[in-house]
Amino acid sequence: MLAAFVASLIALTGPARATDDAPAAPSIRKLGTVDLDMVEATPVVFKGQLYRFEYVRPGYVPNKTGESYFRFVDAETGKATPPFAGTFDLGCAFAEGGTMWAFGVDNWDGETIAAFRSTDLEHWERRPALKLPGWGLFNTSVCKAGGRYVMAIEVGRPPEVVGVPFTTRFAESKDLLAWTLLPEACVYTKERYSACPTLRFHDGWFYMLYLEARPGPTYETHLVRSRDLARWEPSRFNPVLKASPEDKQVANPNLTEDQRAKVRQAADRNNSDMDLCEFRGKTIITYSWGNQQGTEFLAQAIHDGPEAAFFKAFFP
Repeated sequence: MLAAFVASLIALTGPARATDDAPAAPSIRKLGTVDLDMVEATPVVFKGQLYRFEYVRPGYVPNKTGESYFRFVDAETGKATPPFAGTFDLGCAFAEGGTMWAFGVDNWDGETIAAFRSTDLEHWERRPALKLPGWGLFNTSVCKAGGRYVMAIEVGRPPEVVGVPFTTRFAESKDLLAWTLLPEACVYTKERYSACPTLRFHDGWFYMLYLEARPGPTYETHLVRSRDLARWEPSRFNPVLKASPEDKQVANPNLTEDQRAKVRQAADRNNSDMDLCEFRGKTIITYSWGNQQGTEFLAQAIHDGPEAAFFKAFFP
């Protein structure tokens, strides 16, 4: 189902050009909708192949198991791996060498994060990663930063921890198995809604994409960066992604006419859960759009350039 997406990597428009000597934001080309009722997804390269990690919710129509689970979808063939991590929620993926890692919370608004690892995407080992009693945990994102790994954790409670929910806290690990919560100063941000983190590290900087609630209400993806996870600088080009007519393009030729009608008729005031990876010199992007009230769609986009340069260009 995604073969056309892979083919599009070889024929893309170039980056936005600066005018009047002013720098321009990196171009993001929206390719359109690939699925319905799918939100949290992570594009990831494993053993030279592009995959899309998906958190499949119980309400996803093709899901007949009655519970949530995780899976990977081969971007070239559209074939999905066997489901794993049954009943776990809000996952993310991280690949290193010949091992794929996935992380998820034990329940929506749960207090325990588990680590899953596999060398073949079929057989998975589960280990406890981090437990924060009394906290409500949601989305996570993992990156490598020098000699350590850092996890961004979306937290919804308690009020004395999060301030205005949602808020991102951070943990670190040396081996991706044992995680330690970083000090309270490492946070973004207790002052307002800031959800759905995606964390990356390049050239001494942490870059974090997150969801910002705006009047309307509308929901936009913004970008900040930090050297220490405590002091943060927003990009002058925010928002990175916001709702637009291109969201409703259809990038999956296998969508039925009924599904296409739902895409056409849906309210669109949200671009959330943006995640990304580099593949063949391009930055591959997934994100969700919809009404932020249960009617959601999964879409894809691309930047014609590598990931590190993509982030750096947002801070000229």
